[in-house]
Amino acid sequence: MMENRIPLIGEAMPELKVVTTRGKKTIPNDYAGQWFVLFSHPADFTPVCTTEFVAFQKRYDKFKELNCELIGMSIDQVFAHIKWEQWIEENLDVEIQFPIIADDGTVGKQLGMIHPGKGSNTVRAVFIVDPNGIIRAILYYPQELGRNMDEVLRMVKALQISEKNGVAMPANWPENEIIGDSVIVPPASDVENAKKRLTEYENFDWWFCHKKLD
Repeated sequence: MMENRIPLIGEAMPELKVVTTRGKKTIPNDYAGQWFVLFSHPADFTPVCTTEFVAFQKRYDKFKELNCELIGMSIDQVFAHIKWEQWIEENLDVEIQFPIIADDGTVGKQLGMIHPGKGSNTVRAVFIVDPNGIIRAILYYPQELGRNMDEVLRMVKALQISEKNGVAMPANWPENEIIGDSVIVPPASDVENAKKRLTEYENFDWWFCHKKLD
């Protein structure tokens, strides 16, 4: 990997030795065999970040059902994370159960989470990583815009289905405006296969075939 270049989709997540609210961890090694979502937030004790953490926690069980862990992160010291967690539990009756990384800026810079044009803290980045430690998706949101956690959950589920079934997912799956909850069949590899597609699958043409999941 080139120096000073952030990892990209399809590449291995670099090894990160971090301190978290659940002890020291090595990423992705400590999460081998399971998916994880590593997401950064600008700062503790801020309104938008607080709403995000509550939203992630309320969906934590759904992520766990997908064999997926959540890992938060910001450039705050671990005691600030702990105190913020306590505040959320005491005032909003929500216990944050996933780890939060206390970064000194090293991880933020390595993963391209610090965008100088938006300040010195981390933007709202999301890295979805598979059980083999490969980055499968990356999202970036500005500080002023909270993320849609249902979309992150949908992405993890869709990536798992795509990998298992060798299919692609349409826009807004599973509520696509054209084919509903059907999935896209991979493109034909030759002329004969293209002809067979027209009788094997529902389609609009040989290059646009779709099917229901089994």
